[in-house]
Amino acid sequence: MDPRLDSDSDIAYRQIESEESRELISRLPEWKQEADTVYLFRDGQAFVRSAAAIRCLLYLKWHWKIWFPVLWLIPLPIRDFVYGIVAKYRYRFFTRPEICTFRID
Repeated sequence: MDPRLDSDSDIAYRQIESEESRELISRLPEWKQEADTVYLFRDGQAFVRSAAAIRCLLYLKWHWKIWFPVLWLIPLPIRDFVYGIVAKYRYRFFTRPEICTFRID
């Protein structure tokens, strides 16, 4: 389990290339299918880009959860614009690990 996750969290990771992920994504509107981004599927809803990233905060420990209401108040076009910049230049902002540290259980 990821140490950043809340112990009560029921979130599961999937590789975007997996058959299960491709099936879920194929049911979405075309503009969401073509998004090169993070997806979050919850209760029959699909969230992409900044909406998915911010909603993921709800599954992390409390010190991350407190950011959700603050960030959600930012208008979606602004959030997605900033998300796109961070996604594009993330390895300039953050160090790139030598090996993949992400595991799927």
